[in-house]
Amino acid sequence: MTSLTSSRINFKDVVVNPANLKCSSLPLFSLRNQYSVNFHLSWLGFIVAFLSWFAFAPLIPDVIKEDLHLTSSQVGNSNVVSLCATLIVRFIAGPLVDRFGPRKVMAGLLLCGAIPSGLAGTAHTANGLYIVRFFIGILGGTFVACQAWTTAFFDKNVVGTANALAGGWGNAGGGVTFIIMVSLYNSLVSDGLTPHVAWRAAFAIVPVPFLLTIAVATLVFGTDHPAGKWSDRHKAIAHGIKAGGPPPVSLEHKVDSIKKDASGDVEVTVSPVNALESELDFAVNEPVTWALVVKVITRPLTWLPALAYLSTFGYELAIDANLANVLFSLYKSPNFGQTKAGYIASIFGLLNIFTRPLGGYFGDLIYQKFGVPGKKYLLIFLGAAQGLLSIGLGLYIDNNQHPSLTILIVLLVLISIACEAANGVNFSLVPHCNPCSNGFMSGIVGGTGNLGGIMFAMIFRFQPTPLGKALWISGIIAVAINLLLTVIRVPKV
Repeated sequence: MTSLTSSRINFKDVVVNPANLKCSSLPLFSLRNQYSVNFHLSWLGFIVAFLSWFAFAPLIPDVIKEDLHLTSSQVGNSNVVSLCATLIVRFIAGPLVDRFGPRKVMAGLLLCGAIPSGLAGTAHTANGLYIVRFFIGILGGTFVACQAWTTAFFDKNVVGTANALAGGWGNAGGGVTFIIMVSLYNSLVSDGLTPHVAWRAAFAIVPVPFLLTIAVATLVFGTDHPAGKWSDRHKAIAHGIKAGGPPPVSLEHKVDSIKKDASGDVEVTVSPVNALESELDFAVNEPVTWALVVKVITRPLTWLPALAYLSTFGYELAIDANLANVLFSLYKSPNFGQTKAGYIASIFGLLNIFTRPLGGYFGDLIYQKFGVPGKKYLLIFLGAAQGLLSIGLGLYIDNNQHPSLTILIVLLVLISIACEAANGVNFSLVPHCNPCSNGFMSGIVGGTGNLGGIMFAMIFRFQPTPLGKALWISGIIAVAINLLLTVIRVPKV
């Protein structure tokens, strides 16, 4: 059984905790076990969702704006509309995960999102764009399934790294999408298509086939839970205790052996241990009831990661949606157009490949020495650092008539490291908050992050000039929120 003092993460071997059947290692480089297969399907589902969800962002500053005769306000409105749908779906996806399991929810969202993605080219007016982007926003809900899936399969000593790797590699889709859509659009135009046709064709060529392929792979190759079917998830805890439900958090026993008798019942042998166990060792997702909803939403612990995510992931969403437009407005010239702005903007999302996993890894590392409070203070530190850096970038842009592109990129990289690492730490902390409602909890935190995206997007929408003003206003908000979160208490383990 893993403990708070477990050794460094094992990335090679499959090590299963017999008490809950979760994997206490991260065997990422093998597909011969259910833990690795489900891990890879979780982030693949999230990254292909980005291929459609953020496909408008790199093309909207120039070609789509001109083709649909959009004003800058209408472009901003479309960004907000896209985030509104994801906000709604994430709050719904959480309870669905607790009821049906993350695998089915992931596949369902990918299939539903493929329909409006295939219809993206039918938009010819601002209202048409709003409708298409709203329904494509369904795909943002895949994040909830992604994080709940990895939490169900990986144990407390590695769950932060597992969640952060899956979320980070999936979030990198925000950067990958910029590169793919810009390159594909340019290729189609060079092959003779008009801009009017090229951007529409790009949606049919890239997002839709990927969404359908991963949805089918999820249903065919994925599994619901380490115990088997989602309806069998309580059997995993039978390995930890014969009857009477999960033991209390303070249970001081470890599992010595597990046997099945002739009738198929599980017989467990336990012995005392000296270390206090975490509730995560025995938590099982329970269907959401109104009583449970009230209990969860009235706990301050619920809102610690939720509000922190509002200030970090919400900020990231707004930057992903608006950065290309900001760069295009600042540096537009014969040598700096939509393509270059899109490629530079892609850096922010692409850094998720290592920044978010780094946050999750350090979350697990600090947990071994300082427990859950260590994760909390690391999260707050990174969120405040992101805010301070954003204030600095905004003031730099506003106080320089010709801001250096090099300095701007350096500051953006530093912001992305703090912001995305904080996101990784956040979902290292989430499993400790209401662990028997992990789907619901992931939905609340993910949805609140999207609420932050809408909030920050509105700041960019109503503060278009000077261009740095939206950045430093957003930074002040992020610092204030994170400092307020210091008063919320967390469990020790």
